[in-house]
Amino acid sequence: MNRLKPDVDVIKDILQAVLAVQPESSFVQSLLVQYQERGGLSKKQLQGLYDKASRVRDIPVNKLATLEAVILKKPTKYRSSLPPSEPLFMKDGAIGQLIESILAKYPQHKRVLFLKSKYDNNDPISPSEMSELEKFSKL
Repeated sequence: MNRLKPDVDVIKDILQAVLAVQPESSFVQSLLVQYQERGGLSKKQLQGLYDKASRVRDIPVNKLATLEAVILKKPTKYRSSLPPSEPLFMKDGAIGQLIESILAKYPQHKRVLFLKSKYDNNDPISPSEMSELEKFSKL
């Protein structure tokens, strides 16, 4: 992180001031440890720190304004919603009508009954099976 004045660290000052007022706050303690280890905080963590720091009266307004400017400077990450799920296999109405027309004439045709169960279970019907259905319909 490149700073104009490396000796001025507003976020660390605010963290230490809030920790001095609320030493039992595990949230601020974890933020301070993370800030010291990683050198920065996320936008949501900074917003949480700002909420805590705005309740403390000892922190100068200019440091809070600087923290707010740092928060506004960070990019906001948006997650797009998941696309609607589509079924893996779309039923073809022509195949269903073809099967029904064959079964209307020959209700006990075993191969066509097998293909109908396959069609009802949303299993894909291969081109060779489709050609069989067309052959059966012509007969």
